[in-house]
Amino acid sequence: MSIQDTIKNEVTSNDVVLFMKGTPQFPMCGFSGQVVQILDYIGVPYKGVNVLEDEAIRQGIKDYANWPTIPQLYVKGEFIGGCDIVREMFQSGELQSHLAANGIPVKQGAGA
Repeated sequence: MSIQDTIKNEVTSNDVVLFMKGTPQFPMCGFSGQVVQILDYIGVPYKGVNVLEDEAIRQGIKDYANWPTIPQLYVKGEFIGGCDIVREMFQSGELQSHLAANGIPVKQGAGA
């Protein structure tokens, strides 16, 4: 299985996936940490993939989305964006609406 197949499998077999530096419990960069805080705040179940554990995944995810930075958030197989985009979507309420529209539960009252 190629690294692209591995990444595609992660993205399509989990409703919400965050490719990040570190883990949800121990983010290893501030941008990954911000996205973790947002997802935890709105109560979304998600899988964190630590790109620091595997250089092939670290480079492969950048190629997969044609997006040069990490973290990267995926919802139902769709690339949402990195830290800035996730933060802006959260602040406007768009992230919560997008998740709910895709059948992913969010905490009530977890708006901006």
